[in-house]
Amino acid sequence: MKWAKRLSIVSTVVLIGPVLSIACGQVHLDRDWRTASRVSAQIAPAPEIPEAIVQIYAARAFNWRGIFGVHTWIATKRSQDQHFVVHDVIGWRRFSNRAVLASYVDVPDRLWFGNQPEILVDLRGQAAEEAILHIADAIGTYPYTWDYRLWPGPNSNTFTAFVGRHVPELRLHLPPTAIGKDFLENSTILARTPSGTGYQLSLAGLVGMTAAWREGIEVNIIGLVFGVDVRRPAIKLPGIGRVGFSQD
Repeated sequence: MKWAKRLSIVSTVVLIGPVLSIACGQVHLDRDWRTASRVSAQIAPAPEIPEAIVQIYAARAFNWRGIFGVHTWIATKRSQDQHFVVHDVIGWRRFSNRAVLASYVDVPDRLWFGNQPEILVDLRGQAAEEAILHIADAIGTYPYTWDYRLWPGPNSNTFTAFVGRHVPELRLHLPPTAIGKDFLENSTILARTPSGTGYQLSLAGLVGMTAAWREGIEVNIIGLVFGVDVRRPAIKLPGIGRVGFSQD
C-alpha cells in the first residue's frame, strides 16, 4: 500500500504539468499540420538591417508532443546578408531519406504549426558575427545529422543544446520543457551546460542533474525536468516549464 501511495503521488506530480498545459490552452490537439499556421510571429528584426544577428527560438511542439515539450531552432544572419538562415533538426525529414539536420534560407520566427515562438537568445553586431562562425563549426561537428529519436534524444533540442555547449558566448539557457537537451553526445556523462555557467551529469538523457548559475538546479527523471532557479526565482515542472520570474 505504501508503494502504491508513493507511485500515485509521483504520477500526479509528473502528470499535473502536462494536464495543465492542455487546460490552459498552451497545447492544441486538433490541428492538422497541413493547415496549421506557419506565418511570421512578427518578432524577428527585418533582415535588411545592416548588422549580424543570432536568434534562438522555442515553441510548443506540434500536437500531443507539445503536452510535454518544445521544439527549438537557431536563426542567423551575417551583416552583409539580407536574409536569415535557419538551422534545425526535424525528425520528419527521415521519411524522405534526408538528413534530419538542415540549414536553409527562411523566415526566422515562423509559428511552429500554430504555436507562438519565444526568443531565447538575441545576439547582435560583432558578437553575433563571430558567433555565427562558431555556430557553423559546431553544426559541422554535430554527430547526429542523420539520427533522430523523439525521446530521450537526439532530437531538435539535443542539437540546439549541442551548439550552445560549443558556442558559450550564446549563453544559451534552454527551458526545462526542451526535452532532449540533456542527451549528451557520444555517451558522455559529464559536460558543461549550454549556458556555459555550470555542469551537468546525464545518463543517456534519461536521468541526470544540472547545477549552473543560469539554469539553476535541475533534476532529470526519464527526460522530464524538475528544478529550482535561485537567480531569477522560479520552480521548474514537467509540461508547465517555469513558474515564477521568466528566464532571461
